Amino acid sequence: MRSSSRQPPVNMLKALSGICFLHLTTIVLLFIAVIDDAWWFTRNMYTDIWGRWAMGDGEFEDEVWVYTDLPTSYRKDYLQAVQAFAVLSCLFAVVSLFVFIYQLFTLGKGERFTLSGVLQLTSGFCIMVALSIYTDHFHRDEPGGWYGYSYILAWFGFLLALLTGVIYVILRKRME
Repeated sequence: MRSSSRQPPVNMLKALSGICFLHLTTIVLLFIAVIDDAWWFTRNMYTDIWGRWAMGDGEFEDEVWVYTDLPTSYRKDYLQAVQAFAVLSCLFAVVSLFVFIYQLFTLGKGERFTLSGVLQLTSGFCIMVALSIYTDHFHRDEPGGWYGYSYILAWFGFLLALLTGVIYVILRKRME
């Protein structure tokens, strides 16, 4: 009976591995959303927070996607804010995972998961700000377009970051 009380319960190991998997999923979604070029689509153009690809005329009448800069009608300060908050979101999520692993093996009960929860909630806040600015300030005057899967993945990343941050805070309270 003594040896079993020293070992962490199987349920806690399952919970920690599930949280780690959820955290890794959040990181993957955020990286795909920030790196991939599918935030806004029209029939002959797609764009993200870094550039725009438009259908151009190729040789021998082949259609070719041509990289172009984002339109100058986009306010540079808003665009830079979206880019900065999106990148910060990814960074906070990665740092939060390393802090989670570090806290898991070094800190005692009651001290764990607070910092990783705060970092994960900050990651969710950053991507939410980036998405909110993007939604409010871009593509208002571009009819016939729709938001792409990277934009949607970023919102899912926000929800997962929020969920894992709350789970970390709840775990800290349960382990006190």
